[in-house]
Amino acid sequence: MPSNKLNRANEDIKRVLSTLLREIKDPRIRQGLVSVTGVDTTGDLKFCKVYLSALGIDSEKEFLKGLKSASGYLRRGLASSLTLRNTPELIFELDKSIERGVRIASLIGELVPEETAADEDENADADETESFEETETEE
Repeated sequence: MPSNKLNRANEDIKRVLSTLLREIKDPRIRQGLVSVTGVDTTGDLKFCKVYLSALGIDSEKEFLKGLKSASGYLRRGLASSLTLRNTPELIFELDKSIERGVRIASLIGELVPEETAADEDENADADETESFEETETEE
């Protein structure tokens, strides 16, 4: 289990990388919405695995190539922003959990029949009206 110092370093690296990624002008990286979802640093701060969520990108391979070519710029930005004994080498991985969550939500939405959803909406409106009427009579 990581120590508090390592957790703080991970959060600082995540925060700085989030701001630095917005400054990169490489079109391979600027394809879609990119966010840093997690950072996992080794205990000696030599390596750092950065998990990125990218929505709306055309090619994952080109996106990762762009990140690899920008890793020197990102390391230099980390070194100037943070006071660490070692500036870690950045290893990028795509985190597809958000895409999976959106897909699962859409599949669940397809499973609920439209008639049932409409009935539930009508019942919810009726419940709200009843509770409103009860509060008026209590006064």
